[in-house]
Amino acid sequence: MLIFARSTALRSAVNHLRHISTGSTAAPVPSGLSLSSLSLRRAVFYVPCSDERKIAKSYTSAADCIMYDLEDGVSLNRKDQARSLVLQALSENPTNLLSSEGTGTQKKRTELGVRINSVGSGLEQRDLEVILESPYLDTIMVPKVERPEDLRGVSEMIQRSGRSVSIIAGIETALGLLNIREIAQASEHTDALLFAAEDYCADTGILRTPGRRELYYARSVVATTAHAFRLQAIDMVTMDFRSPQVLAEESREGAEMGFTGKQVIHPAQVDEVQRMFAPPVEAVRRAARIVEGYRVNYEAGRGAFDLDGKAIDMPVVKWAYRVLRQAELAGMAVE
Repeated sequence: MLIFARSTALRSAVNHLRHISTGSTAAPVPSGLSLSSLSLRRAVFYVPCSDERKIAKSYTSAADCIMYDLEDGVSLNRKDQARSLVLQALSENPTNLLSSEGTGTQKKRTELGVRINSVGSGLEQRDLEVILESPYLDTIMVPKVERPEDLRGVSEMIQRSGRSVSIIAGIETALGLLNIREIAQASEHTDALLFAAEDYCADTGILRTPGRRELYYARSVVATTAHAFRLQAIDMVTMDFRSPQVLAEESREGAEMGFTGKQVIHPAQVDEVQRMFAPPVEAVRRAARIVEGYRVNYEAGRGAFDLDGKAIDMPVVKWAYRVLRQAELAGMAVE
């Protein structure tokens, strides 16, 4: 729950968001914006499914998305073992069902996903057959997607399972980047594009530098394409996981480039990444004033309005609604 104190605009804006779902407010959500479809996936935390110790530790992770890994984090001779362990991990993770105090109902908190082996590896079919047995599976990360066909087979298996499971498409090669527009539209189950820097560099021969300039183009294409098709954009892993400074720099940069979240490979990275990909407090405060201004002016029959000497029109109002919804999902406390 979003907690606001000492701010009439904040309280009013959040009450407005809550009333929208009941139809008890005169001011509607701007057209083309679905608040119910917005979700948090700030930290995508990889957990290798051949390591029982790491699986057990994942049960206490606060990551928005725990991604159990059957691909790069698992050696070829342990793939079968990892498949059996991933079903156990999905079913035993206590974040599946949390009791809501005083109601006796159950509430889902953390997204649980599995990264399968790449399409064409000869391993992906069995991965999908196993994980689609689990009622706790929320999303499938498909790595090294190069063509739209790479997602269609996965999508068909999800359809046949009758399950509501989303797809994260990994863009990790030059060909994948060239085909990204078609990939983004290949399946109705796809709700995110993800950029994997290490695989991309290996494929293109790019030499990594601390400044990351060589990756700006590819990252910008992934983020821009994701937003063009109303998908989430997940940024690269910070491989220097022992450096809080590098993690903070990369996270801030990714958020500024339009990424909505970031891949994480170490538990110590989760909190910082989720903090950096939550809306800044000042942005939340301004968004609340914009939404409140929109509500008041809509009810008075006015469209665009003035706030602090700046014109506020519908694109700005949409931005404000998104920021408030993200803050609410993140459970931010803002005064």
